[in-house]
Amino acid sequence: MSENIENTEPTQGETLREETAQAAPEVAEQDRVAELEAQLAEAKQAHLYVQADMQNLRRRTEKEVADARAYAATGFARDILSVADNLGRALQAIPAELREDEKMKGLVTGLEATGRELEAIFGRHGISKVVALGETLDPNKHQAMMEMPVADKAPGTVVQEIQSGYMIKDRLLRPALVAVAKKPD
Repeated sequence: MSENIENTEPTQGETLREETAQAAPEVAEQDRVAELEAQLAEAKQAHLYVQADMQNLRRRTEKEVADARAYAATGFARDILSVADNLGRALQAIPAELREDEKMKGLVTGLEATGRELEAIFGRHGISKVVALGETLDPNKHQAMMEMPVADKAPGTVVQEIQSGYMIKDRLLRPALVAVAKKPD
């Protein structure tokens, strides 16, 4: 079994240099200058690394702050989407004869105005609906819930939207739940 033992004794060249440096002060001075120059180069390199790290940290922090501002409402927006869905379902469930009834016109008008206001608020905050119907299935925006045999549509085309999807700026807030066309049997 061999062990690595570091040789701490100076080599013959180092010994000769030290003896010469003692006899000639200019050699010692030159060695000291070379040593200081090496330390200076090392310090400059370390300084450049620290500057680069600080610049990267600053950029990363600025991006995180911008993202936090842009997407701060994400949780709230996800929660309010169910309210928008229920309002839309309520409006769709009103039969045509009740829409024409004078007693119900005010209620229907109020519900429609509330729906428009909700859409306007979504728009102000960068929330938009995902286009699904007639589009090719995009797994980044759509979630296929079922396949339907359709003769006049290419396979993979969205033929029915079960639930609307939404984006907040350039991020997906909620995928659209869709039915996709397949070749008829």
